[in-house]
Amino acid sequence: MSNSATDRATLPQTLWAARGRHPGATAADVVRRTLVRHKESGDIDDFAEPPAPEDSARRIFEARWRAGGTVTVRARLTLVPRPGRSGGHAWTLVAEAERAWDEAWPSPATLFWPEAGPADGDDGSWDHHPTLFGVRFRQVNALPEDDKEMRRRLRDAARGSWCLNVVVHEAMTPDERGRLPLTRLLPPGLRHRVVEHRAAPQQLRAVNWALKDLGVEVPRGGAVLLPPDPAPEDYDGREHSVRSVFLDGSEPAGLLAALRHHAALPRPLPQDAQEALADLRENWTLMTLQEELERERQLVAMYAEALEAMTKSRDLYREAAEQAHAALAAFRDTPAPEPALPQQRPGSWTPSALQQLTRTWERLRFTGKGPRPAPQDSGPGDVGGTGGAGGTDRPA
Repeated sequence: MSNSATDRATLPQTLWAARGRHPGATAADVVRRTLVRHKESGDIDDFAEPPAPEDSARRIFEARWRAGGTVTVRARLTLVPRPGRSGGHAWTLVAEAERAWDEAWPSPATLFWPEAGPADGDDGSWDHHPTLFGVRFRQVNALPEDDKEMRRRLRDAARGSWCLNVVVHEAMTPDERGRLPLTRLLPPGLRHRVVEHRAAPQQLRAVNWALKDLGVEVPRGGAVLLPPDPAPEDYDGREHSVRSVFLDGSEPAGLLAALRHHAALPRPLPQDAQEALADLRENWTLMTLQEELERERQLVAMYAEALEAMTKSRDLYREAAEQAHAALAAFRDTPAPEPALPQQRPGSWTPSALQQLTRTWERLRFTGKGPRPAPQDSGPGDVGGTGGAGGTDRPA
């Protein structure tokens, strides 16, 4: 089991959500007839059947009513055909009220599905668990005799966070009243959200072995609620354990208190439930005249806001473009500056330095070959010259 619930939204207290499976092929007809009957009796204000996408086999039903006479409730049921051997239809039902859900309000399931069977054109088998074969909401579900199968069922049941799962141990073989489901004694708001698993008297050790991985234990002759998956950080399994449950037809006060506490926990909203709730809020079609007017006002306000944002963006773009054009014009009108001569670094070569080096080299070259020759013609004022072939001899 996952220990973190921070990656998903919290289940709103205004939401009633359930899902199940109808094994028949006429689920849409059954829902339609039930809604018509409830509208005629005044149990619901109105209902609709919005069209589904052309490439989808889903069937959608919407209904609205006033719980307690004043609180508006909007509900949407979606039917999806199930392939394979089991067949039938999987159904998802989400109902959202204007305030926190009251457990005394009618169960939304009974407004879309019939309570009894053949008289309503249905066998009343709409309450099958969506994933656990042979498990139903309104019946006592005996745990398998095989220990491994029992462990697998309880583990899979805990993963289904749409509903509340309670395991009841029979201290002794009950009579006819004790074999009736305890869920029938629950308030309407909880009745179709609780799955009751029963352990026979001799299965106490096996069921606690199966519950070991979930971190809970059922007392002898008592009951325990399976923890949600993922469980809240401060979840304490002892708060959801009941020491004694009397199977004599009386109201299970201790179990009811534990269920209420469990249902009020800030549980994470399952991903598919989050999608169903978003579908209810965003694609709702069954509106009153006042709601349609308010919706149009919201659309007008949204369009006006978007137009204002576009206008502001356009003005900012225009201002930026004008500034860019002005800067470009100013750049073109400015004369180009004279190219700056590169600065000479200390010790770099210059023409004067090259001339000085050339002179020095010439002096060194001639010094190595001998003295530089004297001029050929000496003036009369010369005292003496250098002797040589062209020189004047001194008198004897």
